Amino acid sequence: MHGLGNDFVVLNALGEPFDWSPGKITALADRYTGIGFDQLLVVEPTEQENLDFAYRIFNADGSEVEHCGNGARCFGKFVRDQGLCPERTNYRVAVKKGTIEIAYVDTRDEVDYFRVDMGEPDFTPLSAQQTSQLQQPITVGGRNEQGAIVSMGNPHVVLCCQSVDTAPVATVGAALQDHSLFPEQVNVGFMQVLDRGHIRLRVFERGVGETQACGTGACAAVATGIAAGDLDSCVRVDLLRGSLEIFWQGVGHPLMMIGPAETVYHGELL
Repeated sequence: MHGLGNDFVVLNALGEPFDWSPGKITALADRYTGIGFDQLLVVEPTEQENLDFAYRIFNADGSEVEHCGNGARCFGKFVRDQGLCPERTNYRVAVKKGTIEIAYVDTRDEVDYFRVDMGEPDFTPLSAQQTSQLQQPITVGGRNEQGAIVSMGNPHVVLCCQSVDTAPVATVGAALQDHSLFPEQVNVGFMQVLDRGHIRLRVFERGVGETQACGTGACAAVATGIAAGDLDSCVRVDLLRGSLEIFWQGVGHPLMMIGPAETVYHGELL
């Protein structure tokens, strides 16, 4: 499956425990000798009350991560298409650090769109009330970059740039993985603000590299822009393969994302 080119293998593990090793995940993520994917998504049962499923995410390097926005939409489409929860079109799902809600919105040009309640952005240890603190000096390769740090359940740093076409995504993104500020590594977004309701974005994802789209990255970029007073509460985010709609009313409110999810093929592992 994919969400705007951010591609996934989705496994139904409702009937048997998921016990793949990082080595097996890495081997299958190889685009030449395996299946090839940015992340592996696993649908599991949950014993938590009022929740429908558990949702686990593994990067192409075999590491487990906390959240994936494009993956959440694909998760919702998988559940809907497979008839795993036929009585509803919205699902409450346990992720590594909390819960999210995924809902079918509509179908546009034969592509299904889903809304994901991504929860409230976390600017800790920064204060969302003190926007002057959002931009932090970060030394990369001997140069000082101004970055906004935020968590969408997974860590992000957002760097503003004049143009995403010339942004040093690969070099700066890779260099920040070893930065002392980010002991668990970090997703690095490069944001170009076009106007108060429209940005362009490229993202270097930890454990993967640059991806065609990043849902949590889009949410993180918009959240930092709104908190800094540079963006309105409804923003279109243009990524390499398409656009997402992000809505956030500010501190005390959850952030919402709407975007497409598509199935490419089904198969069996031999």
